[in-house]
Amino acid sequence: MRDDKYPYLFRTNLPKRIIVLIGPSLTTSHLPCSNEIFTICIVMKPCEMTGWGLYPTILGRKDRARFLDEVRGFVEEATPLLPQGNCRSYGDACLFPRVVSTLELKNLLAFDSERGILRTQAGITLEEIIRFALPQGFFPPVTPGTKFPTLGGCIAADVHGKNHHLEGSIGNFVEELEMVLANGSCIRCSRRQNSDLFWATLGGMGLTGFIYAATLQLKKIPSAYIALRSLKTANLRETLQIFADSQTDYLYSMAWIDCLASGTGLGRGIVMLGNHAPAAISPPTTDFKLHSSNQRTIPFHFPELLLNPFSMRSFNTLYYHRQLRSISDSTIHYDPFFYPLDTIGHWNKIYGRRGFLQYQFAIPFANGLQVMEEILQRIAARGSGSFLAVLKAFGPQEGLLSFPIPGYTLALDFPLRNHSIIPFLHDLNKIVLRTGGRVYLAKDAILKREDFEAMYPKLEEFKKIKRLYDPQNHFRSQQSERLGIS
Repeated sequence: MRDDKYPYLFRTNLPKRIIVLIGPSLTTSHLPCSNEIFTICIVMKPCEMTGWGLYPTILGRKDRARFLDEVRGFVEEATPLLPQGNCRSYGDACLFPRVVSTLELKNLLAFDSERGILRTQAGITLEEIIRFALPQGFFPPVTPGTKFPTLGGCIAADVHGKNHHLEGSIGNFVEELEMVLANGSCIRCSRRQNSDLFWATLGGMGLTGFIYAATLQLKKIPSAYIALRSLKTANLRETLQIFADSQTDYLYSMAWIDCLASGTGLGRGIVMLGNHAPAAISPPTTDFKLHSSNQRTIPFHFPELLLNPFSMRSFNTLYYHRQLRSISDSTIHYDPFFYPLDTIGHWNKIYGRRGFLQYQFAIPFANGLQVMEEILQRIAARGSGSFLAVLKAFGPQEGLLSFPIPGYTLALDFPLRNHSIIPFLHDLNKIVLRTGGRVYLAKDAILKREDFEAMYPKLEEFKKIKRLYDPQNHFRSQQSERLGIS
């Protein structure tokens, strides 16, 4: 366990007293001065860790689990830890001074090709699932805007996609979880077995236990293509009206918003609606064509001077006017539809060495237009807009800490040139909180504890279940410490 007096010390419950030092440039001067005899002292070389937003950055120890017994061995150590996937969450949810990487746990365990039910270790990425499942006519039932997170990470964040308004989050398609608890024991949980742990783990950000494997219901699809309709809108009111009119007709819907437009053009954008295209749209040999593995890579961090209000306004204006007609119909491959940024490796470096904050909130449908307009007006007035501002609609959701609520969600990127953007986002949080909304934990790095506790009304129920299965708060993260969960 962590030594409260000496924060760099982690004491084990092994027969001999072992001290593990974790941190930058640690020496024996960090040892306590006492009459206690320490038989072994291990200085671990720390590694630098950060989420996709490149903020914050911490130093810590990373172990890699390759099979179940190794998972149990790491968990049974007295040191608090965090299961870590591919670090595609943006803030500090994937960070802790001691992490156990799941990336070696990526074996497929079983597949029912008739029903599309896949049992797999949790360290497999969505990209690897697609490469296996698509040639057989199946696709992940829910996918975020990148195919590179692990399945375990997606379940821990209970990720949503462009189809949440009709089909919900990935948790709706999880049949069963196989977990290692804080005491090292293995347990299965589902809607029928250990259901309290199941619902706490969906959206529980890795704090309830180590997800070793999962059984997932895949989606049967007719081809690798999407029938896409793009509609150019003049303002936010028109954008939301299209959402309301099309929700039952299209499985997938989202909108890009020009968050720096103001006046009569406030909230203008391009709404993209899609359904899986039938196989007849392409030759049979390309019906299930896989995405290319080729990527253009950003080799260095861009100079921060390139990200300024002028460049952002110029980009948003050009992007908005790239569609000349008010309505455009086309058929496109799944890769640019679901994962437009995945073709650029390390695109997060565009925001500079200090990184960026991705800010995503959800608000109820009631007064959604007025609240969204107020937030967009504040962003436009400050001039701290985003290249990527994505609007979607949500349906209901069940997980205790799952993010979606029936309403609208908007995700924005803010360059972290200095920390003045953080108080501004705290002010936006107050608006979100006032409406009964919430902030997405998988993308958060700055939410205040009191705001978090007010946004998630099932938090106490979650903590009660966590105490039952993890009474010593063995599973922790930087985020859980900041928000008071652990």
